[in-house]
Amino acid sequence: MRCPGLPVASSGDHIRAAVFCAGGMPAESSRWDTLEALKNSDKGKLKYHPGWLQKGEDLLAGCNAPPSLSAFSGLVLKRLSPKLLVKTSSLSSDSSPGLFEDVLVSSNSVPSSPRLSIKPLQSPLSLQQPPSLECEETTEEKMPPEPRPSISMLSPRASQVEGCIRICEENHRSRAKAELSQRQELQDRLVESVACRESEQLKRFEEFMELKQRQEYQIMRDMMERETQESLGRQEKLKEEHRHRMKILNLRLREAEQQRLREAELERQRQAEGRERLRALNVIQEEVLQLNQLLEPGASQAPLDLSAFITRGNQLCGQVSEVIRTTAEGGFPSPEDMSVAERALQEMRAVIGTMQQEVVLAQERRRKEEAEQEERQKQIELQKQQGAQKSATPPTQRRQRKEGLQTKADESTMKWYQEIQDASNHCAASFEDLNNTKDMQTKKLRMELQKAASIPVSQISSISGSKLREVFDKIDKLLSGKPVQSGGRSVSATHHPHGLDFVSYKLAEKFVKQGEEEVASHHEAAFPIAVVASGIWELHPKVGDLILAHLHKKCPYAVPYYPPMKDGTSVEDYQRILGYRVGDSGVEAQDSFLKRMSGMIRLYAAIIQLRWPYGNKHGADPHGLNHGWRWLAQMLNMEPLADVTATLLFDFLEVCGHALMKQYQGQFWKLILLIKEDYFARIEAITSTGQMGSVMRLKQFLETCLRRREILPPKGQLSSSFWRS
Repeated sequence: MRCPGLPVASSGDHIRAAVFCAGGMPAESSRWDTLEALKNSDKGKLKYHPGWLQKGEDLLAGCNAPPSLSAFSGLVLKRLSPKLLVKTSSLSSDSSPGLFEDVLVSSNSVPSSPRLSIKPLQSPLSLQQPPSLECEETTEEKMPPEPRPSISMLSPRASQVEGCIRICEENHRSRAKAELSQRQELQDRLVESVACRESEQLKRFEEFMELKQRQEYQIMRDMMERETQESLGRQEKLKEEHRHRMKILNLRLREAEQQRLREAELERQRQAEGRERLRALNVIQEEVLQLNQLLEPGASQAPLDLSAFITRGNQLCGQVSEVIRTTAEGGFPSPEDMSVAERALQEMRAVIGTMQQEVVLAQERRRKEEAEQEERQKQIELQKQQGAQKSATPPTQRRQRKEGLQTKADESTMKWYQEIQDASNHCAASFEDLNNTKDMQTKKLRMELQKAASIPVSQISSISGSKLREVFDKIDKLLSGKPVQSGGRSVSATHHPHGLDFVSYKLAEKFVKQGEEEVASHHEAAFPIAVVASGIWELHPKVGDLILAHLHKKCPYAVPYYPPMKDGTSVEDYQRILGYRVGDSGVEAQDSFLKRMSGMIRLYAAIIQLRWPYGNKHGADPHGLNHGWRWLAQMLNMEPLADVTATLLFDFLEVCGHALMKQYQGQFWKLILLIKEDYFARIEAITSTGQMGSVMRLKQFLETCLRRREILPPKGQLSSSFWRS
């Protein structure tokens, strides 16, 4: 609340104006106005701030400042009349004499914008020095101070208000000091607790650093130990590598020494083989010359023209002589020289055989003519004596002994042989389109079917019965039209209309090829191959007939059948018919030929006596021992061939002799005795000196069997325990 006639000023001006006007107003009416003015003043709105003490500010600086009037107080005092001032002064003197002084203000001494200040009272109840209003003028330049006009306030109400203000300030100051002291104590305790925590943390940090140091020391020690162990390990490894290298060097030295010894042994073997070939070449030349003597005129009493045979014989003798002359220049004969000589010998034998056949035929014709002439003579004599000798005694019956054996197979055997060959040719013609196809998919199918047929046969071995059964089941599935795995994919014979014929033909061909190669090198391999072939033959008879067809084609002696040389047939073609391999280098050696024939006869003998153990045991054997007896009898009814008959008889009897002995008993021993006493002499008669190896093996085998009255089971025969493995 402001006095009448005063302008609006700041909150401090309100307080001072209220005090100034208090003397002219009643106490009751201005009390609340004074309190309201104090409330709205800066000092009434005093607030405590915690940062004052730290900033160094005086909390009571504003309270100790003297009260001052605003710049507009001078203008107010200018406009007041002297009467009003005197009246006011008198009123003040009546109410409080001696407290206020007259305020003398001259218009000349008050500046245009003075600042009045009220000096604080010395005591809240009595004012020893009246407060004065000082006027301060602020200019840009310093001016000498001028005395400020002062207004004396002698009102008791003003003194009371001022005292209350001082008491309030003291209370605020004491409370601020108490709060400051409490906060200082709290701050000290907080600093002490923080110092304690920091000390404990420092101790923990020092312990942690010691732990880290120990761990690092332990890690370093472990690392050093590990490096030491690794160093020792590397040393051991280097020592081991050194020992290994020394071992390898020693092995290499031993291998080099062994290689040198092997080379020396091979050289000795080459020398020995060369000498052996030289001896064989001399034997061949001797035999060729002996055979050539059979072509001389007068050697045969038959009235035949032998000039063609004599010419060819002389040519063959010249070939052998040329080989001998070449060998004399080079030292030892080469395998090629031996092949040329052996081909010449074989051709000479063929020439002699052909000549002998013609001679035999001529002799037969002459014998028949002589017999017919004698028969006519006898009939004439019988007619003359018919009436006179009615009671003549009957002529004695004499047994006519055969002068010679057959040179070809029986008609029934040849008919059976031809039927099998016709069936094989018909089967081959059925899949001719599959062989000659140009379609890539069909070619791929053909290759997969051929692999599916040939690979299982190549896997046949005597390792275990379970493995052999797996191979048999795979072949059976293929022939049954079921899918099988081949080359990582599934293939079936039914994927092509003639797939089954193709598979059957290739499978039979592979069986015979195994006998020709595998059994020829390892005789014991005949039994696992034969037992699988026998089982397939029983389930799929067509495959069995194809096996026989391939066997007869490659080995005609398995029929047995000695193919004659027909007119217009070249020597190479005739040798192929006999079973020889003829290539660009010529005809294969006799030893290789006999080895292949031996392997196929052994396979055939094993098939005859074996049956698949998991098949139908009550059914008939598709190709049993009766066929073996037929083959043996037919062989003995035919003239023997040099080197071939002795080899095949020995192989057949060694494999199948035990089974034939158990089956036919006494009849079989009669057959063995016939071979020993009669047929063996025929074999020896046609065998030259260089071909006595197979003859001696057969002779020793026959003598051993007759002495023991027993033929031992063949080596490598599958036992009952084999099928449980």
